[in-house]
Amino acid sequence: MVQNMSDWKEIPLGKVLEFGNGKVKPKRVGKIPIYGGNGILGFGNDFNYENETIIIGRVGAYCGSVYYENRPIWVSDNALAAKPKQNYDAKFIYYFLKHIDLNRWAGGSSHPLVTQTLLKSLEFSICTNPKVQCDIAEVLSSLDDKIDLLHRNNKTLEQMAETLFRHFFGLDTNDSWESVSAMECFRLIGGGTPATTQSAFWGGNIKWMSAKDITEAHKGFILSTEKTITVSGLQNSSTKILPKFATVISARGTVGKYCMLAEPMCFSQSNYGILPVDDESFFFTHLLVASLVKELQAASYGTVFDTITTRTFSDIKVPLPPHELVKNFNEIVSPFFEKMLLNSQQMESIRKLRDSLLPKLIAGEIIVSTELPQSLVS
Repeated sequence: MVQNMSDWKEIPLGKVLEFGNGKVKPKRVGKIPIYGGNGILGFGNDFNYENETIIIGRVGAYCGSVYYENRPIWVSDNALAAKPKQNYDAKFIYYFLKHIDLNRWAGGSSHPLVTQTLLKSLEFSICTNPKVQCDIAEVLSSLDDKIDLLHRNNKTLEQMAETLFRHFFGLDTNDSWESVSAMECFRLIGGGTPATTQSAFWGGNIKWMSAKDITEAHKGFILSTEKTITVSGLQNSSTKILPKFATVISARGTVGKYCMLAEPMCFSQSNYGILPVDDESFFFTHLLVASLVKELQAASYGTVFDTITTRTFSDIKVPLPPHELVKNFNEIVSPFFEKMLLNSQQMESIRKLRDSLLPKLIAGEIIVSTELPQSLVS
């Protein structure tokens, strides 16, 4: 297939998509996804859109966010639905909308908003050749499918590790174990932030985590951070470097978000670093923390932001298993976490490839069949 730049034309979105409003989400629980501006809010028993549908966040913090579904769904009143018109591929338009970042055109300073009228009026250079659209969407979808497969594989491995943890250390196996403070089962490490007014402290080669770096996507391993610091920043602050496989948990604001480090990193005072007492049992420690998250969240306090402190950890009692059992368990689950890390690294590489290809494909700068590796278009 030879790509022709004449296939790209300046077109208003109103000629590409048919827009529709969402409605107040149903109250009854079911199996049909309910979409809001930040993705799936829950599941109901009714739908207001089916087949290929693009969901667009309409208002607030997630204004302009874009999702794609090809099944019955309910679109709530804080989102809009969009259906492609004839000769336009839904997946291609979905990727196109993600690329252009609709939030840039949102109105309202304190409460961002996008409307059907606004979206219909926006004009862009868009591919009009259905075959080219499908080919571009197929390449990007293949990358997303690979990411999804690796993600699901990690969820399975995580569930298997959690099942083994419950089997080894569940309530029915530890009646004879001493009940101790959680602080006796791991080491809690405080973080810090280099002075933000000192440019010499920032932009170095040391990854530095803030609480917002830990998202649902990073619930397993975290590989990258928004900010980095220099050796000088490390030496002139209370932040510390945690080793690979250490666990980090958010302690302020949205408390209880946790992850495991894919490599040594520093972290802010809004988080706690958690290390095993024996410097070896990282995976047991991570699973123990995961099992305590709900209890930690319930015990958090604060007038403005929820907070968990060392006292919060100290007040939680857990059965103390024998060290030899912990060591044996850690060895058993080690292959699970090693595979999860490898999968996470592969996902990161594929995401970077997808994100680098997306603008070039959407703009017609790459000819799909001749300029891309065959493994991506087959």
